[in-house]
Amino acid sequence: MTSIEVPTPYGPGRLQLLASLDAGAGADTMVLLSHGAGNGVESPDLAALGRFLPTTGVNVALFDQPWRVAGRKIATAPPTLDIGLRAAAAMLPSVRRLIVGGRSAGARSAARCAKDLGAVGCVALCFPLHPPGRPEKSRVGELVGAGVPTLVVQGERDAMGRPEEFPSDVPDLELMVVPQADHGLKVPARAVRTPAQTLDLITAAVADWIRRQQ
Repeated sequence: MTSIEVPTPYGPGRLQLLASLDAGAGADTMVLLSHGAGNGVESPDLAALGRFLPTTGVNVALFDQPWRVAGRKIATAPPTLDIGLRAAAAMLPSVRRLIVGGRSAGARSAARCAKDLGAVGCVALCFPLHPPGRPEKSRVGELVGAGVPTLVVQGERDAMGRPEEFPSDVPDLELMVVPQADHGLKVPARAVRTPAQTLDLITAAVADWIRRQQ
């Protein structure tokens, strides 16, 4: 793993580069993932993708926004997240294909920035379609406006957007439902799948979607 400081107007961010373990197909792909408004890139789903995708031949870059690097607990405004993500993308090694993504607030930022960054795809984990209990405050425009093929990985019980609330007729928008999972992709103690099995389901689905974009 290589750590790179990312200068931004809001202080330094941090990239963790996890190189592909395979020089074959997919090694010319970089997946840039940022975190949500709570935890950083140590979130179980992002950490699992950082471990798994390189084993499939895909490079991964995990980006901690400046507010996390500074040790603050409250995320800065959405436009600052986009500026941070663009700065991180500018620091990446040159690859043929860039896929951007993230979880929650990071998924929103990835969708907003994907086309401008020249990405060929977007991975939106736990996309916050609306604030909890406020479906009228929809953010679907950000998602469908990504302008690139997009995979949404959404918990079945996500209070910020249940799977059935997402549009089903948008070209290049694919929805992967995580059974029994909430907005943090956590499952109940008596769920059909254990937390580890749930993460395996997510990482396999993301890896398969990336492969199909080639």
